[in-house]
Amino acid sequence: MEWRKCYLDVILVPLGFLIMAGYHGWLWHNVRTKPETTIIGINTRGRRLWVSAMIKDNEKKNILAVQTLRNTIMGSTLMATTSILLCSGLAAVISSTYSVKKPLNDAVYGAHGEFMVALKYVTLLTIFLFSFMCHSLSIRFINQVNILINSPQDPTSPVTPEYVSELLEKGYILNTVGNRLFYAALPLMLWIFGPVLVFLCSITLVPMLYNLDFVLRSPDQKGKNMDASRNNSDFV
Repeated sequence: MEWRKCYLDVILVPLGFLIMAGYHGWLWHNVRTKPETTIIGINTRGRRLWVSAMIKDNEKKNILAVQTLRNTIMGSTLMATTSILLCSGLAAVISSTYSVKKPLNDAVYGAHGEFMVALKYVTLLTIFLFSFMCHSLSIRFINQVNILINSPQDPTSPVTPEYVSELLEKGYILNTVGNRLFYAALPLMLWIFGPVLVFLCSITLVPMLYNLDFVLRSPDQKGKNMDASRNNSDFV
């Protein structure tokens, strides 16, 4: 009898997470092997060039560098604040004596016992906590870049443009991971209303994220890029 109540949760929820995890694993593989086809890879190269330009002409562009990094810190701060506020709300719901599941019992497909409801809220709480941690660490690294990018250049100093670029990339990677965890919480929030919505939301998010993560080029542009890469290899 218990299996009949929770078989949808056991099948659809892990399947939705496998779809999301498989997509992000494929995205990471493309970022590592074909970065020019992904937004993340192109932005990474652009940020490295930006750091070199800011350090090279620091006397004229130091204010621009600080303002740009400050905007990034503000975005991470907003996401971290939102995550911890949602954690506080979920913690209040979990510790409350009022049962929020009673009005939904008849509308939810799948299991809706006390253990399953607690599992849903605890999973959501864990996701938001990890998102908060990633955004907090991202702010830490970008704050370090904010100082080091304006430091005087010394040939014997370990603070080089490559070192500053690595710190900035760590900050942006953590920011991206925090955002992806935040996005993954959306299907989990729909899990409160049943596992079917989790699966539908997961398969809907994948094409949306694909359009945001990959550079969609026409066949003519692909041919030009292949010719340019061949010319570069011949030159080398």
